[in-house]
Amino acid sequence: MGAAISARLIDSGCTVLTPLSGRSEASRARAKAAGVQDVSLEDIINGHDVDWILSILPPNLAQSFAEDVTRVLYAKIADDAAKSAIPRIPVFVDCNAVNPKTAQFIARLFEPTSEHPSIPFIDASIIGGPPGENYDPTIYASSDPSSLSEAFRDFGRSHGLKITTLTGEGTGVGSASALKMSYAGITKGLIGIFTTMVLSAHASSPGTMHALVDELTHSQETIVRRMTRSLPDMLPKAYRFEGEMEEIAGFVGESDDTGMADIYNGIAKTYAKVAKSVESQDTESGEEDGSAVSVLKDFVERAIESLAEK
Repeated sequence: MGAAISARLIDSGCTVLTPLSGRSEASRARAKAAGVQDVSLEDIINGHDVDWILSILPPNLAQSFAEDVTRVLYAKIADDAAKSAIPRIPVFVDCNAVNPKTAQFIARLFEPTSEHPSIPFIDASIIGGPPGENYDPTIYASSDPSSLSEAFRDFGRSHGLKITTLTGEGTGVGSASALKMSYAGITKGLIGIFTTMVLSAHASSPGTMHALVDELTHSQETIVRRMTRSLPDMLPKAYRFEGEMEEIAGFVGESDDTGMADIYNGIAKTYAKVAKSVESQDTESGEEDGSAVSVLKDFVERAIESLAEK
């Protein structure tokens, strides 16, 4: 997602810088292909006139990155003050799939203290896939004050991003994250349920899973067609979906004491199992028969064949 959004911004004339130290080879390759420049966080903040900092990461890295940004940025602000220089303070936009409580905690890192001024903060969420030809995901934004989100929306209009501000009753920091949690809880939650039941059917017996394919094709064609698309697409993203489900569990748990958060903690474990299987597939030759990846691929192949025969 980050590489695709960067490519869109670069195509519109922006310069996009990011620290790639410690990132995977795949992430580095995507960034390079998009035209992103690999620059350390210190050099980005101290050596460039930065207007916007967009944080687009797996959710478990959102807080640590925000802490790194505030550490470097506050040091620069203090240094500029010592030189009687007017500091250039960028707007920080957290676009990660975190729950509202996490977003609000991160936002507090940017609030003013007796030692430093505030840093503008926007809570944002990306709904949809990476931007591409004739396709734009929607980036929802909420902030205190709302004028920050409106400025971000205007920036997006000028640079090829579809940004919608949340300004209804009670909205503010956390609202965009709550929207993301609710949406992903439905869409990725369903994929997690699909995955759990396919793996459980196969664990009972391969024949049970094959019968499941046939019955779904017969009685739930719309669902099985969706599974043939969503399951393969999920495999390389399972490690990210695990973190999202944990954040959603926290979101559900904030307003409910009936144990519904356990649903999403359970789905997170399903995604963790798939992610481990994907990692094993990438590091070993071939696929272990009966692994999560091989089972899901077998299900999809049989489902496509069954649909074609219908």
